[in-house]
Amino acid sequence: MLSDKSTVCPNNLLDLAHQKKGIKVAIANAGKTLPMISVMDAVREKLIVPVLIGNESEIKKTADDIKFDISEYEIIDEPVENNTAKIAAKLASEDKIKIIVKGHIHTDVLMKEVLKREHGLLGKKRLSHIWHMTLEKDDKPLIITDGALNVNPNVKTKMHILRNVIDFCHRINIPKPKISILSATEEVLDSMQSSLDAKEITNLAEKEGFNADIFGPLAFDNSISKKSAGIKGIKNIVAGDADVLLVPNVETGNALVKMMIYFMGACAAGVVVGGKVPVVITSRSDDATARLASIAAAVVALD
Repeated sequence: MLSDKSTVCPNNLLDLAHQKKGIKVAIANAGKTLPMISVMDAVREKLIVPVLIGNESEIKKTADDIKFDISEYEIIDEPVENNTAKIAAKLASEDKIKIIVKGHIHTDVLMKEVLKREHGLLGKKRLSHIWHMTLEKDDKPLIITDGALNVNPNVKTKMHILRNVIDFCHRINIPKPKISILSATEEVLDSMQSSLDAKEITNLAEKEGFNADIFGPLAFDNSISKKSAGIKGIKNIVAGDADVLLVPNVETGNALVKMMIYFMGACAAGVVVGGKVPVVITSRSDDATARLASIAAAVVALD
């Protein structure tokens, strides 16, 4: 059942990111092979100018091993893995870099530093994570949010997630995204909190007048299959044609994304938005293609 399909980076992200060349980016704990390959790929695509944070000797050795000339780029020597997160956050707070990219470091360590008030990286919006999912180079993406950061968001937090993903969709040339507020059913059931939340979010979104079509609750099949939506008699522009799945909790989003990666060979470009700088927090097991796509998504997410 596992896919052996090679992951491919989507053209829509790369084409949009190419319009913002040479973005300065901090790589937190950069010395391992996969992070360095993704940095090399992003440099070759002329997307970024990296600031490499970590053990200097390890960074230089890995660069030599993969034949990546880093002589022009700044290296900040920090042998303690967890300390690299603080350095990256400080650089962002001082406007010296525009994006933070997770290297070989735990996500919770990096994000705890980003969330510290002393760095001033938080604004009025809540941070949220966006997955841009594609199978082929020219696929229309399926956006899944939030499958990595907000664990069990309430309605207020989901409204922040909604605002963030609408903004991201506008940046990737989806002018009026169709957003499904996901549940396990299209019915509003007192026994299913996600369906109650979805109905409330739909009503709140209508009052806000977002430049998006937003509807829920919808189950997964009713969100992406017009046939399923038609059989069940769901008459709404979002049903069966969703661009975005706003998931009820992190487990749902994480499972959907990982199933698409491992069963379908999908490219998962992931980025945290809503703060002063985008943050790329790919899994340490993600391949270099997904890492490059994630960096491209972060570049696209920039103001």
